[in-house]
Amino acid sequence: MADTPFLPLLFSLFLLLLVVRINGRSKPLQLRTLLVTLLRSPEALLPEEDETQSLATAAGYQAEATLSLSSLHFDLSHRDSLLAETASPEQIFLLRLDRDDARVESVRQMLAEAAAPPPRNVTGRKGFSSKVVSGLAQGSGEYFARIGIGTPPRYAYMVLDTGSDIVWLQCAPCRRCYSQSDPIFDPRRSRTYAAVPCGAPLCRRLDAAGCNTRRRSCQYQVSYGDGSVTTGEYSTETLTFRRSFRVPRVALGCGHDDEGLFVAAAGLLGLGQGSLSFPSQIGRRFGRMFSYCLVDRTSAGATNRSSTVVFGKSAVPRASSRVAYTPMLRNPKVDTFYYIELTGVSVGGARVPGVLTSDLRLDPSTGRGGVIVDSGTSVTRLARPAYEALRDAFKAGTTGLKASPGGFSLFDTCYNLSGRTEVKVPTVVLHLAGGSAVSLPAENYLIPVDTGATFCFAFAGTDSGVSIIGNIQQQGYRVVFDREKSRVGLMPRGC
Repeated sequence: MADTPFLPLLFSLFLLLLVVRINGRSKPLQLRTLLVTLLRSPEALLPEEDETQSLATAAGYQAEATLSLSSLHFDLSHRDSLLAETASPEQIFLLRLDRDDARVESVRQMLAEAAAPPPRNVTGRKGFSSKVVSGLAQGSGEYFARIGIGTPPRYAYMVLDTGSDIVWLQCAPCRRCYSQSDPIFDPRRSRTYAAVPCGAPLCRRLDAAGCNTRRRSCQYQVSYGDGSVTTGEYSTETLTFRRSFRVPRVALGCGHDDEGLFVAAAGLLGLGQGSLSFPSQIGRRFGRMFSYCLVDRTSAGATNRSSTVVFGKSAVPRASSRVAYTPMLRNPKVDTFYYIELTGVSVGGARVPGVLTSDLRLDPSTGRGGVIVDSGTSVTRLARPAYEALRDAFKAGTTGLKASPGGFSLFDTCYNLSGRTEVKVPTVVLHLAGGSAVSLPAENYLIPVDTGATFCFAFAGTDSGVSIIGNIQQQGYRVVFDREKSRVGLMPRGC
């Protein structure tokens, strides 16, 4: 009976522990089911499909976008498709991660150059005075489309990239050009090619412009973060999409001297926010809005769908209640990228306390920090403190899975799922400014990296300052870039 006075104290301690358990990580964990699908090779690219296929598509949404006079729609392919018949799934994936590292470094260098104090110009080749970096490495673009150039149209693969502004392609005669899969475009064989005069407003809008005094034509130069350069004549030309949809007078660089760039594609269709990007140029006709939806090329059932891009009114889904919109921010130092504000991340239904807005916020005065949505980066990078907090929260919710020691390439959190057909993993939700939330499918953050059932947490840390929402996390979402209303939207199951 002497211990009786301690019973109320013990009961109080029990209640305290219970409250902590209910309000802490011990609350019921919110889970998603991941189907264990091993890494596969992507579907091989079908040559010249855009020249022969009908405008009709199976999906009503896509058909509406294609045939509307106020919208433009076409399919995208991933560059891994070019390797499907010559490399193993592991080799293709490792090459993708290598490109990803180069891409992130290119973003870092581009932003660092933009934030650096004057002088910002250097003397380039053939008398150009140009910025050191005016775009991302074209070799790091991940998606491309088959586009007709000129009249009559000559079809070629062109990379589409939200991290670049200038539209350009290789042209004959070519002094120094890289290998591409299609014949090099010859402007002399096109009825609609026109050189831009030296004093024209289009020429003055270039970051680096020169003048060919013999032809009295504007000369352009674009330098990329990896040291690659394209130089040639600035011009206007007709582009044809899906064989019959013509867009006239697109300003583009006709490159006669191109070094160190992406092998196979003929050039680049810049989708950035700059005034000379493709969306900016066609904004008067189609509105300043576009969207894309990226399909997981290695998952089961991916062959039934295509990655697509839509320009114009149809780019904005009618079912607006399904779209998580957040304000589109602009970096005053670099106008190319699409910035958003990431306010937090939840794992298993609970906010991760270590993911701080201060680590993810854009500083307009310096141009540093912030979060960009990028089509050409595969793996989402978060400022290192935010990433480490996210990773630790995810690991705490996966103690029932067998860890794979040593990590894999840039991933430090991996699991051995051999013998499993499905597993339960904590939910991951991205919280955006304005109150929107994006709940990612499990296959968008725990991905296969080999054919031996190794799966890794598809996020990584970065010390570069800028965080990037990559295309693995975007898969299956229609990502809307609506510059008319200054917003970015993500709609699940949008393909």
